[in-house]
Amino acid sequence: MLDLRTLQRNRTLRYGLPMMLLVVGGSFGLREFAQIRYDAQKYKRKLDPSLLAKVDVERQSAILEEEYEKVKELNLLQWKNIRGPRPWEDSREYQEQQRSRLNKKE
Repeated sequence: MLDLRTLQRNRTLRYGLPMMLLVVGGSFGLREFAQIRYDAQKYKRKLDPSLLAKVDVERQSAILEEEYEKVKELNLLQWKNIRGPRPWEDSREYQEQQRSRLNKKE
């Protein structure tokens, strides 16, 4: 029969078994903590009423009709292409330059 000292000297039981328990146990523990995280996020993330109205399928057709009416009122044939400012340019100064150029052309 195996002696207790023989089992203590066995490298597989001494180092391998705790390592395997740590890996397998860590996997189960991590799964539980991740599930808690996702459950907490579900309760935190409640939609605003305005956003909920946009997501709601029943009201979505009414919102689409409102947006269509807004677009229908726009004059899309007489638009001007204006380049936006580059990151190194001052946006207000550049917009003023663009507006002055457009006013000169008109």
